[in-house]
Amino acid sequence: EALGHAVRDAGYELATGEAPGPAPADPEDRETADLRRRFIISALFGIPVIALGMSHGAFHIPGDRVIQLVLTLPVLLFGGGLFYRRAWAALRHRTSNMNSLVALGTGAAFLYSLAATVAPDRLGDAAGAGLPPVYFEATAAIIVLVLFGNLLEARARRTSSEALRRLASLQPPTARVVADGEERTVPVAEVAVGQIVQVRPGEAVPLDGQILDGSTAIDEAMVTGESLPVAKSPGDPVTGATINGTGAFRFRVTRTGEDTVLHQILRLVESAQTSAAPIQRLADRVSAVFVPAVLLAALATFLGWLFLYGGDHRLATAVVNAASVLIIACPCAMGLATPTAILVGTTRGAEQGILIKGGEPLEAAGGIDTIVLDKTGTLTLGRPRLTELHVPAGGPDAGRLLQLLASAEALSEHPLAGAVLAAAGERRLDLLPATGFEARPGFGLTAEVGGSRIIAGTGKLLRSEGVDTTVLEGEARRLEALGRTVIQVALDRSPAGLAAVADPIREEAAETVRRLRQAGLRVVMLTGDNQATARTVADGIGIDEVVAEVLPREKHATIRRLQQEGRKVAMVGDGINDAPALAQADLGIAVGTGTDVALAASDITLVRPGLTAIVPALGLARQTRRVIRQNLGWAFGYNILGIPLAAGLLYPFTGWLLSPVIASAAMAASSVSVVGNSLRLRRFGPREPGGTLEPEKKTEETVLE
Repeated sequence: EALGHAVRDAGYELATGEAPGPAPADPEDRETADLRRRFIISALFGIPVIALGMSHGAFHIPGDRVIQLVLTLPVLLFGGGLFYRRAWAALRHRTSNMNSLVALGTGAAFLYSLAATVAPDRLGDAAGAGLPPVYFEATAAIIVLVLFGNLLEARARRTSSEALRRLASLQPPTARVVADGEERTVPVAEVAVGQIVQVRPGEAVPLDGQILDGSTAIDEAMVTGESLPVAKSPGDPVTGATINGTGAFRFRVTRTGEDTVLHQILRLVESAQTSAAPIQRLADRVSAVFVPAVLLAALATFLGWLFLYGGDHRLATAVVNAASVLIIACPCAMGLATPTAILVGTTRGAEQGILIKGGEPLEAAGGIDTIVLDKTGTLTLGRPRLTELHVPAGGPDAGRLLQLLASAEALSEHPLAGAVLAAAGERRLDLLPATGFEARPGFGLTAEVGGSRIIAGTGKLLRSEGVDTTVLEGEARRLEALGRTVIQVALDRSPAGLAAVADPIREEAAETVRRLRQAGLRVVMLTGDNQATARTVADGIGIDEVVAEVLPREKHATIRRLQQEGRKVAMVGDGINDAPALAQADLGIAVGTGTDVALAASDITLVRPGLTAIVPALGLARQTRRVIRQNLGWAFGYNILGIPLAAGLLYPFTGWLLSPVIASAAMAASSVSVVGNSLRLRRFGPREPGGTLEPEKKTEETVLE
């Protein structure tokens, strides 16, 4: 109860009665739904107010001030109530932030406009301007625009939490437990360590364990990121949520619940998303100083005019000028500064196949000095292809070997079979009928094709069938050293040749790495694959630093280690095993061909397959961030220059007070300049193929910073 009071006193709501762990799948969380409702209602009432206010009487509507007052009330109370509560909470803790500035500016503008509507004669006489102006449109515009910015941020946060829900959904809900010779299906949560579980072909492995009997090949991309399945036989470990191939097996459960690898990955993602300190927004930092300064300026203005002014209506004049200080500090341009830049920048990015999730990635992108690239599916295509065919002296020609091998592999569901069949299709080879097909999970296959018995798979399989593989071993070792997966082939127990399958490097990988390094970024390759394959890929694309044979938690730890060295790290990946690292990185970038979990855990998503969008994505993020800071600098700069004028600083020298009409025009000009600056992002585009990314100039700091 005490904790609940403390949380509410700090300006937050406490959600209770919810189970720990990831929230249940929900199309919209309450925060996003509430902000959307406030924004829609405020916009419906606020847009007519803005239109009437900016017309300056052009519509000649009788009682237009009263209409504006009535329409502004729901915007102020319902839409702006959120900011007033947060500002009050900040005030109680003797601090101020962006909410304080919004509450101060809109409150002062509304109260002054209310007085000008109810008692216009007094204010008009005091200001020497007849009928005083009203600022209802400024109140409505600020609240609507800031609500829009908050809605964008809430939606980005909700999207990032989807990674946890998708990770949790990877585990099968049930498992086939074998006990006393009988097989029964039970919920995974009820399976205990030590029980025996049966897994059939094509099923997901429910829990972590060790194989007792049966052989298969398992797709462990979730854990290692490697696109090729891993052969499994009795005694080998299996991981929950990985996908079984064509073989059936039984395993003994060794880990359940929170101890499984899947839940460890989930905890890493959750920890990375919640433990990283949120970037303190520039507007909040400036507001912490600006709000007290504005209040002091308004108080000084009131007291100065009250005690130093010798003319008539001293009190009314002091009130009007003090109110002018608060009104001109109204953050109309500031309300536009961030959401317009984000809106234009993200829209321009979407046109180029770059999806940026809100303002946080834009802030993070500016400081990135290290980029970590996953190998499988990111630097490579993520699907195996036939790369070499080797036929020893006296063997069949390469075309005949491929035809026979593809004819046998046509009956196999192994991913390597797909690579062989694709190569045969590209060469337009006719497949022959195959009979007597027998899969040897984890080793290969045998079949009768074209009157010959074909044996294809590992050297161990061929030798077990009585084939002398000496003539193939040298070439097989050479190709394996290059990171290839080798299929040795025998016809009627005579060595006939071998086929090499690999995950090809993307054509644009080397050029992308060159441009990243040219921009001054440290480039690191991170992969769960073996060291030899990783080194081969890295050498082919110009990467010097390689971290290989790492599990998801080790990828996460690698990112943290770089951050502890003082590096600002961007991680590019596509797999489930990349999700913890993507979430931990200062900037997570997911390629569009990746898994839903990786896309949800990232900050930037590249819709187009391949790497060509990485450079323009970083360039656009940096440029958008730069525009936001320029906008904030202009917005605050306008206020800093306008406040002394509104206070009457020039009156002793010129006898001139800031005209409300000029103040209104200056406020509009400030807003137009901010919007115009944001619209410059529409022109962002690559000046050369693949985009541009200039080195970050650390010494270029704005006056505001």
